[in-house]
Amino acid sequence: MIDVNKFTLSNEQATLVFGKKLALACETELKKQKQAIIIYLLGDLGAGKTTLSRGFLHGLGYQGAVKSPTYTLVEPYQFDNFTIYHFDLYRLATPEELEFMGIRDYFSTRCICLIEWPQCAQGFLPTADLIITLDYFDHQRQISLATATERGQRIMADIMD
Repeated sequence: MIDVNKFTLSNEQATLVFGKKLALACETELKKQKQAIIIYLLGDLGAGKTTLSRGFLHGLGYQGAVKSPTYTLVEPYQFDNFTIYHFDLYRLATPEELEFMGIRDYFSTRCICLIEWPQCAQGFLPTADLIITLDYFDHQRQISLATATERGQRIMADIMD
């Protein structure tokens, strides 16, 4: 069921615009089905994961600063009808730490979860709807967008239109 699309983001602004487009597609999908949308964000340090998350949040109308929740592990952003949880699991010592913070509770609500460094929590996270990988490519970013669920396929189809 995995579909993959690859394309280039020419600069930071293009990454922000892509984040906004992704957010609007996710918001549309969340209106149809109320369970959590899970998005894994993969890539080296500085690849643009947090920039994409900033574009995502600003695309939905959030006005404040968006930074990586490296030390807090998760940062919630409350909207009228749903919550976005921005995770950064880079500094996670062991995946078991997630049990202490009640990780399963985050995925049982009407929300969108942006998860940076999901590989640090293998076995403790639900299946992603979308897996986004950002790589350096010259002075640009190569983005790979993979779906892992039917829901992810619908979101990707909306983005690619």
